[in-house]
Amino acid sequence: MDELRKNGLHRDLKERHIRLIGLGTCIGVGLFLGSSAAIKLAGPAVMLAYLIAGLFIYVVMRALGEMCVHNPVAGSFSRYAHDYLGPMAGFVSGWNYWFLWIVTCLAEVTAVAIYMGVWFPSVAPWIWAMTSLMLMVAINLLSVKVFGEFEFWFSLIKVVTILGLIITGLGLIIFGIGNNGHPMGISNLWSHGGFMPHGVFGVMMAFQMVTFAYGGIEIIGLTAGEAKHPKTTIPQAIRSVPWRILLFYVGAIFVILSIYPWNAEGQGSPFVSTFEALGIKSAAGLINFVVITAALSSCNGGIYSTGRMLMNLTDQQQAPRFFGKTTVHGVPRRALMLTLVMLFIGVLLNYMAPAKVFIWLTAVAATGNITTWILILLAQIRFRRGLIQIEVDTCDFRMPGWPLTSYAALAFMLFVLGIMAYMEDTRLGVIAGALWLIYLTGVYWTVYRKKKGVLVNSVSYPSID
Repeated sequence: MDELRKNGLHRDLKERHIRLIGLGTCIGVGLFLGSSAAIKLAGPAVMLAYLIAGLFIYVVMRALGEMCVHNPVAGSFSRYAHDYLGPMAGFVSGWNYWFLWIVTCLAEVTAVAIYMGVWFPSVAPWIWAMTSLMLMVAINLLSVKVFGEFEFWFSLIKVVTILGLIITGLGLIIFGIGNNGHPMGISNLWSHGGFMPHGVFGVMMAFQMVTFAYGGIEIIGLTAGEAKHPKTTIPQAIRSVPWRILLFYVGAIFVILSIYPWNAEGQGSPFVSTFEALGIKSAAGLINFVVITAALSSCNGGIYSTGRMLMNLTDQQQAPRFFGKTTVHGVPRRALMLTLVMLFIGVLLNYMAPAKVFIWLTAVAATGNITTWILILLAQIRFRRGLIQIEVDTCDFRMPGWPLTSYAALAFMLFVLGIMAYMEDTRLGVIAGALWLIYLTGVYWTVYRKKKGVLVNSVSYPSID
């Protein structure tokens, strides 16, 4: 049998894989390191920022879930944008997301190199970057089941770390464990300038950083084409988003800021400060390990996403059909090899080009993430409007509060883009992101418009029966 065949993807992702992938994508480097900057902007009220932004992210996931359950394909939101907003929207959504993860993966392997350098300062950073990149690509090339297993354990490490912080922290706050039996209480939440020291403005300024921390959660939708039982596992994973946000984001930040004054936080990880306050002397090494794991997890998920998205684009005649073939194990090897080549080039440029070039690219990717969520909401609005009442009544996973919730989430995403345009540090990212979207639109009209985005079914999606 020819190694490359048209049988498409395999439904080998189990329920526990989907649950932990959904859980892990909600917990990234942005929480372990990036939360420090958000705390500086909003103080203890950063918990409100995580809660409000998380609520709207949940709405985005419900919008995506509604479409995924109706039509569970690996192309996910790019396919839905194609179907409900038009071929150009599918093209822009797909290639924007592919580029977003190429840049994000570069940032993640660079982070791995930096943090491995803490333990092995004599080893050249590019060696760690290349090694981690090769490892993640190798995992993805084996099978989707292998990808799911690695992502399961990567996610479990992050979950256990945060649960450990919350449990031991509550022991100190409530019972004084580790503080000679003297409960610390939660007075730090208001004793240093109040709960909202920088006012409502500080909370709003933190929205853009907090929102980015949730980036990657939409991968749940991409797994729909390879989930064993997408009509049950996808809704279950999405329904758990609210408690995940409450526990792992709001809960962790609550414990951190109760133990450690918000205005005493440095530029490093607030998790390190808190674990050290709990008497764990090896906190820096522990968090260093977890951050490396989080970065590898993000890179692993990103490589998976690029392969599936490129497959979907070939299916829509919006990428060369060469990349649409899969191996006997249901792996889009050609698509993944293109991702590998682009990442290799990116790693080389990372150590040759000026640092600002990659700051700009990362800013473009950050803008692209919000663009993805906006397109998900727009596609869901069009999808829902196209249903007749009997289809709505029989819909297995309906958006709660429709249509107000969809429009409210859309308004929030536009609001965050407005904040980014207002802030000097992120304004360039909005401008560059807009130029990138204009470029993609131009490519579509000059190269792919004549193809009319007709689905060619070069890749089949396995039955969910």
